[in-house]
Amino acid sequence: MLVWSGQAVSLVGSAAVRFAFVVDVWSSGERASAVTALSLCALLPQALLSPIAGAIVDRMRKRSALQLADAGGLLVVGCLALLHYLGLLHSWQIYVATALLGACAAFQLPALASAVPLLVRKDQLGRANGLLSGAKSAASIGGPALGGILLTLFGIGPTLLADLASYVLALIGVRLVRLTGDRPAPPTGPRRGITAEAGEGLRYLFRTPGLRDLIVNFCVVNLVMVFGFALIQPMVLLRADSAALATVNTAIGVGGVAGGLLMAAWGGPRDRGRGMMLGVIGMCLSALVGMAFAGGVVGWSVAVLIGALLMTVVNSQMNAVVQTKVPQEWQGRVFGAVMCLGYISVPLATALSGPLADHVFEPQAAHGTGLFTVLGPLFGDRPGSGMAGMFFLAGLAGIGVSLWGLASRNIREIDLVMPDADDDAQGVREHEGVRDEVRA
Repeated sequence: MLVWSGQAVSLVGSAAVRFAFVVDVWSSGERASAVTALSLCALLPQALLSPIAGAIVDRMRKRSALQLADAGGLLVVGCLALLHYLGLLHSWQIYVATALLGACAAFQLPALASAVPLLVRKDQLGRANGLLSGAKSAASIGGPALGGILLTLFGIGPTLLADLASYVLALIGVRLVRLTGDRPAPPTGPRRGITAEAGEGLRYLFRTPGLRDLIVNFCVVNLVMVFGFALIQPMVLLRADSAALATVNTAIGVGGVAGGLLMAAWGGPRDRGRGMMLGVIGMCLSALVGMAFAGGVVGWSVAVLIGALLMTVVNSQMNAVVQTKVPQEWQGRVFGAVMCLGYISVPLATALSGPLADHVFEPQAAHGTGLFTVLGPLFGDRPGSGMAGMFFLAGLAGIGVSLWGLASRNIREIDLVMPDADDDAQGVREHEGVRDEVRA
């Protein structure tokens, strides 16, 4: 709870500053491309550096890795605050700072995920992961609200100072808590370069059948979900207004918080493989298929709220599987690889969805041609119908991938197919003990 509290406050502070950055960049030129570039500055360092960060995390104590990530964020935001109060802050420095904060997040996420098993018992991992996911969703709601209030009343300077204070609280929480068994991974041979070790996380995933099948399934599902979620803003704005979009975005955050609280109280399904696949089917039915057929703000909000709730449950269980099946000395690299694969789909799906909507699906819907000779009776020909058809097709694709996951024993029964890492290590120790006795 100490670590969670500090990290939750830090997430809210960081979300407030990101909102302030967006407002500052927009007010300097009112260009959508500038805001998009700012998002890429935050996203790309996380995607590209996560494997390397995971390898470095495995070489360090998890406490040190978390402190390094928080101290890095503290330093970046502190420099920005100093530049602001000296009157030397310019827009280009915000882009650089955003990229540096993204690099710090690339270290923080693998370190935090691999530290959770050192903080709670194995049977409590689902609850702990749910709390962390809920904190991220709460930050997505409370951060922009706090950033808007601070920016309106006091300006960007005090907003930066508030984020500084949040980093200090996160550092204190990490410093005070005891991490049982926190030690760097012992080298299994000659120490290799960081880049070579970064690739080991991916190789570990793909040489382990259960994890390999699960991560391939999740990569495809993530691509489908991002493809759909990228269309929420343009479709809602096309059919309603900015107030409706704010309501829908709030519903996504509320769903994430509700999912986190549900996981904290419940801990997740006992049969994790089957539970995750059923959860993904529910996500696709609600957030994609339901979004396609919903006709207004209430329907959209309910659809995405249920989808965000289920997404939190599924992601919490996915983290718990890695935390129990992967040895502690490998978790930084494996989580780095998982995060890299997850983040890299975001720009790809976003880049595909917009042009397809503008140049293929919307024109086809308006004229009743192509796929809309079949989909037209379902979604009509008014503005936004093409994007509704894209939601529907993405949902069907996600359900198909999930059904494949349910048919795969490696995924459906992953808890039976793969032993827990501590059980496997115990078996090795017992085997070595018997061998020593025979030798004696």
